[in-house]
Formats: sequence, structure tokens, C-alpha cells
Amino acid sequence: MSKKIIVALDGNNFSKIKKIALSLKNEVYAYKVGYEFFFNFGIDGYKKIKEIYPKIFLDLKLHDIPNTVEQGIKALEKLKPVFTTIHISGGDEMNKFSVKKTDRKTKILGVSILTSLDSNQTKKYYNEKNIQLLVKKLVKYAKKNGLDGIVCSPLEIKAIRKEIGKEMIIVVPGIRPINYSKKNDDQKRTLTPIEAIEMGANYLVIGRPITSSKNPLKTIKEINKSIQ
Repeated sequence: MSKKIIVALDGNNFSKIKKIALSLKNEVYAYKVGYEFFFNFGIDGYKKIKEIYPKIFLDLKLHDIPNTVEQGIKALEKLKPVFTTIHISGGDEMNKFSVKKTDRKTKILGVSILTSLDSNQTKKYYNEKNIQLLVKKLVKYAKKNGLDGIVCSPLEIKAIRKEIGKEMIIVVPGIRPINYSKKNDDQKRTLTPIEAIEMGANYLVIGRPITSSKNPLKTIKEINKSIQ
């Protein structure tokens, strides 16, 4: 059974995070470590999670001048994450510099539009209310510039898969199980796990619906069963 779930390890309580990582390690494809974790616990915390389970998605969403991004990726490669992220909107040169290293083991995923943005926000900041058109444009650039995959909202999966073909990876946050309460949820564009897989996603990023549930292990097992 190939694993497809990437569990997001968020929070500022390392003991709790470590407990979750230990309990779920046989059910995940990888663990995602982002800003909150990395700024709280740093490289030492990262290494402790990697000792529990070797596959880590280091989600830092790099966005800077091309040389700085290139050097940053060279540095983080020493940590051996399976994935890291850049913002596609950083431009062609930044995209190309991010994948410049030929012996690179870490896959570079391009972030299109954050799943917290709705059409009103994309109109305000990108002058485009049609999110799917905007995402397709960015994804086309990512493919042309040699990125390994895309991070996108569930609602753009089908259009992106059509745009990039089967070779590139699609990693999808904003996944919410059917029985998950959306109260206080900052994700605007969501789907259930099975819907996302059927549309062409390779991996699903799920955080709070698993880690904040009463029984995280039972929850992830149910999700895994639902997508097989």
C-alpha cells in the first residue's frame, strides 16, 4: 500500500509533536515541517523528527533573488528533505536557479496560489479574479523552468494535471475529511481526501484534521482506508 498522506507537524509544544510523529509514523508518506516548527525548534528539532521518520517535507516557501534561493537550497539539502518549496511568482530566473544543482536529491515544488486566498484576494493582489486561470499560468511557468512538482489547492488539481501531464508531482494542502468541522478554518478552497486523489493528486497534506482529532492514529487510518 503506497502512502499518500503528509502530516503537517505544527505547534510550539515539541513533546506533543514528537508523540504524534511517533504514533503516526507507520501511516504517513512524510511529515511536513513549516515555519512554525522550524522557527520554534530549528535544525535540532528537525533532526529529531527525521530520526523518527526519514521523509520530511521542509516547507519554507523560498522567495528571494535567484542567487539567494539557489544558495539556500544548497544549504537545506544538507538536511535531506524529500521536498521543499519555492513561490513560482518569484520569476523565471529564480525558478531555474532553484533546480540548477544537477545532483540534487530534494524535489523542488512550486507554490502557485495559497489555499487561504479566495477570488476577492487574488483580484486585489494579482488583478485576476479567476483563480484557476491564474494558477494555470503560474504552473505553466513552473513546468517550463524545470520544477519537480506543484503545490496547489484541491480545486485546481484537475486543471493542473491536464497542464503538466503525469510526470510532475502534485502535492495538495486544504484537505478536509467529510466529518471535519470547518469552524475557525483558514483554508478557503478544500476537498475531501478521496476527491483530491481521484482528481490527480499524488500526495495530500493534512494537519489539524488529524493532529487535533481525539484519536490521530484512528483518524489517519480511516483516511488511508478511504483513499485506497
